[in-house]
Amino acid sequence: MTDSAPTLGGYCGIASDHPFHGPYHDEEYGFPVTDDDRLFERLVLEINQAGLSWLTILKKVEGFRIAYDHFDVGIVARYDDTDRARLMDDSRIIRNRLKIEAAIHNAGVILTMRGSHGSFAEWLETHDPKSKESWVRLFKTTFRFTGGEITGEFLMSIGYLPGSHDPACPVYDRILRLSPPWTRTTLAST
Repeated sequence: MTDSAPTLGGYCGIASDHPFHGPYHDEEYGFPVTDDDRLFERLVLEINQAGLSWLTILKKVEGFRIAYDHFDVGIVARYDDTDRARLMDDSRIIRNRLKIEAAIHNAGVILTMRGSHGSFAEWLETHDPKSKESWVRLFKTTFRFTGGEITGEFLMSIGYLPGSHDPACPVYDRILRLSPPWTRTTLAST
C-alpha cells in the first residue's frame, strides 16, 4: 500500500505548477494584507477580472502595476482626464472605461478612509467580522464596481473570508499560522 497525496479541490487543484496561477496561489491568495496600496491593487485586479478569466489578469499584473503607478492610492486618486485617456490606450491593462473610473473613484474613497480610520486596512478591521452578504452590502455602498463576486473574491484573497485554500493544501497551514481575520470567527465557532 502506498501513501498518496490527497486530491486538492478548487483553485488549489488547478494552480499547482502553473506558471501564473502557481506563484499567486502559493504566495498571495488568501494571505493577510494590511498595506493600503497592496489592498488597492487586489481590489483593482478583482474589479478588472469581472467577465474575464483570472489567468488574463495574472498575465497583466505587471502592466497594471506600471499603468497605475504601482497602485499608489494617493497618485491614482489624483488621476485626471489625461490619465484616463492614457489608461484607455494602454494595452497592458483591461481597457474598460467603467473599470478605470472605478479604480480612480475607489482610490479617492480609500484616501477618505485614511482620514476617518487611518487606513483602508483599519477600515476593514473596524467592520470585521461580517458575513459575506453584509460585506457585499457595505462594499456596494462604499465603492464602485463591487458586486457580490468581486467583493467576495477580494475579501477571500486578503484573508477576510475563508475558502481560498483546500484544508489539505500545504498553503492552508501557512496561512493559518498568520492568523488571517477569518480565523477569529470561523475557528472560534468550531
